[in-house]
Amino acid sequence: MVNFSLEASSRTLDHARFLYEKASLAPFLIVRITAMYFDYQSTTPVADHVLKEMRPHFSEAFANPHSSDHALGWRSATAVEAAAQRVAELIGSDSDEIFFTSGATESNNLAILGLGRRAGLRGSSKTRILLSAIEHKCVLSAGRALQDQYGFVVDIIPVDHKGHIVVSELERLMDDDVLLVSIMAVNNEIGTIQNIQKLSEVVRKHGSIFHCDAAQAPLAISVADFASHVDMLSLSGHKMYGPKGIGALYINRELQEEIEPLVYGGGQQKGIRPGTLPTPLCVGLASASDYVSSPEASHKREELRTLRDRFLNKLLALPYSARLFGAELENRHPGNISIGFEGLNAQDILGALQPRLAASTGSACTSGIPEPSHVLKAIGLTTEEAESAIRFSLGFETTEKEVDNAVELLEHALLRLTNSLSTTLSTA
Repeated sequence: MVNFSLEASSRTLDHARFLYEKASLAPFLIVRITAMYFDYQSTTPVADHVLKEMRPHFSEAFANPHSSDHALGWRSATAVEAAAQRVAELIGSDSDEIFFTSGATESNNLAILGLGRRAGLRGSSKTRILLSAIEHKCVLSAGRALQDQYGFVVDIIPVDHKGHIVVSELERLMDDDVLLVSIMAVNNEIGTIQNIQKLSEVVRKHGSIFHCDAAQAPLAISVADFASHVDMLSLSGHKMYGPKGIGALYINRELQEEIEPLVYGGGQQKGIRPGTLPTPLCVGLASASDYVSSPEASHKREELRTLRDRFLNKLLALPYSARLFGAELENRHPGNISIGFEGLNAQDILGALQPRLAASTGSACTSGIPEPSHVLKAIGLTTEEAESAIRFSLGFETTEKEVDNAVELLEHALLRLTNSLSTTLSTA
């Protein structure tokens, strides 16, 4: 026990020192070298036309949208109301069912905690919550909070080795005591796309509420009819070429009385999510919603899929044993590649690629100690396999030249790492 504690403490300090050194060097590296960006599922840039539409609301039409006593306030309120309508059109809902939030994390918490707390306060007989094994950690954490604080039973819906919900297991878990089922539309790590319509049919047979974290969906698929299949849905601006700090939660009109607010205030947004709304950010989310639902974006998705496939083929053609994790290409995010190179650690590979290429590992960080991703463990990967996983996520701006350069950089990095590993083993 003592040795483990000392080892964990040492790992914590090493990791903290590593993060500090990366942060200290970053400004100098950025000045000298422009990195190729392959981390679009982490965040996208704000599209130029989105920023242009937002700009007047920072300095010209800046009035509080809740100031109802003058024309400037009315102007801002009109902009917010129009923004809600545009977001609603993205998913096929009405504007009075859209609630602006600070992002998908807040939306997910408001959906899960809001519904669970109100049900708990009313003494509902529905005391179970079902969450998929590959949900974002904020969803799993919200479920855990309801379990610890309100006595709900949280059951995990298993997935297969590709990350798809095992429908027979969902059907087995469903019963009349299930209050809520939460399943994400598109996974943020392995890109797996779920059949939300089919899953909705299973959930609604038992009268349960269906929530969907759709933060990753707008760049991957059309979500135009999602409001007809789910009761609540979460969106995030910065995952779809909008600004950070803004998201939305769709709540079916008939369900809104069943949601307990997370915060209390001046009654804005029907009191469900009070607080002064940031007009520029709301407009930015609306503009981004228009963009990702446009024919232009649909065309760009197909181009992205073709470029992603080209990148993957080049990676698999490298003289190193590699494995694609997650769903088949036609059933995953068009910009997503989750790949591992046998015998090599993802952190080491990404470190060797710095500062020229930005991508992500499949690991999370808890208490300063890196741990294998729960998503990768849920699809059956060993710890070693999970720690080898790199997520490359391409975006609409990614070029063929960047793909070719990235493959070349990666090949050199893998060569250096394997040579170093061979030297270490030979001298051990």
